[in-house]
Amino acid sequence: MQVQTQQLNEDKMMAFLGKVVDDFGASLSTVLAYMGHKLGLYEALAASAGMTSGELATATGTTERYVREWLVNQAAGGYVAYDAATGRFSMPPEQAEALTNEESPFYVGGGFYVIKAMMQAQSRIANAFENGGGMLWGEHDPDLFVGTEKFFRPGYTAHLVNEWLPAMTGVVEKMQAGAKVADVGCGHGASTIIMAKQFPNSRFVGYDNHAPSIEVARSKAAAEGLSDRVAFEVATANDYPADGYDLICFFDCLHDMGDPHGAARHAAGSLAPDGTCMIVEPMAGNTVEENFNSVGRTFSGASTLCCTANSLALGGPALGAVASEDALREVVTSGGFGSFRRATETPFNRVFEARL
Repeated sequence: MQVQTQQLNEDKMMAFLGKVVDDFGASLSTVLAYMGHKLGLYEALAASAGMTSGELATATGTTERYVREWLVNQAAGGYVAYDAATGRFSMPPEQAEALTNEESPFYVGGGFYVIKAMMQAQSRIANAFENGGGMLWGEHDPDLFVGTEKFFRPGYTAHLVNEWLPAMTGVVEKMQAGAKVADVGCGHGASTIIMAKQFPNSRFVGYDNHAPSIEVARSKAAAEGLSDRVAFEVATANDYPADGYDLICFFDCLHDMGDPHGAARHAAGSLAPDGTCMIVEPMAGNTVEENFNSVGRTFSGASTLCCTANSLALGGPALGAVASEDALREVVTSGGFGSFRRATETPFNRVFEARL
């Protein structure tokens, strides 16, 4: 039987090819943006009134010929501006804020570290596509750990104290009076430290199974003068001490775990009777098609290269970064929690409250 070939719509074809070329440019540009951060190119440009490629190269100790090409790429992508009359490049204030101010809620620079690191994993993940298995978090390029903190910390700074904790039932009042808090999967400790600085009467312990990240977290807490009431320990989500916590937090990590059901059971058994579990997860839809947008595209890509791979490496169910609310509810309630609700959200996160 002869298969009929569908006739191509030339306008649709050209529109799709244009999108592919845009993606080619964007993919290459993420590498150059990472280099811009590592080499101090953005910072030098933001601190100036405008520079030629030669002036930027001199200011950063780099080679002008590479800088010249880099600037063309950055201007084509709208990351920097170009003045044809003077031949100088500059950074508009919005781009400077987003790319150079790590204390800003708009800072996105950490994402380029994450993307660079995940790209390094492609051969391992391609092998897993064919042969199964996965890749553990700790096996990734170290820039993944640096970038994850840099990427998520601005959102935590903007929303954690001002919106997310107040959305939890009675939690702020407990923390003001003096609560016992566990931050499970704490990484470099950004979320733990943000909470500790806001609530000096409370005590905090961050747990993570990645020992190098725990060492970084300890050094950051010491630098902030918080070591007397903030501790960081190496532990998994299934074996940290069950110490009657008033609040247990999972920040952007439950979906990565090899045994999220076990993590939920352990959290339920580790809370005080009136305790709360706050679970922060990437924004995702409850149906597949609800993820067909730029946020869903980004998180599903990261999930393929990292989140899903980590869970599968541990023999887990691989919830993934675009896990539906229904899937998360099943995990949490099967662990012994009596209630589970979406307490609040941002364009990039869903924030859930679970109680016994």
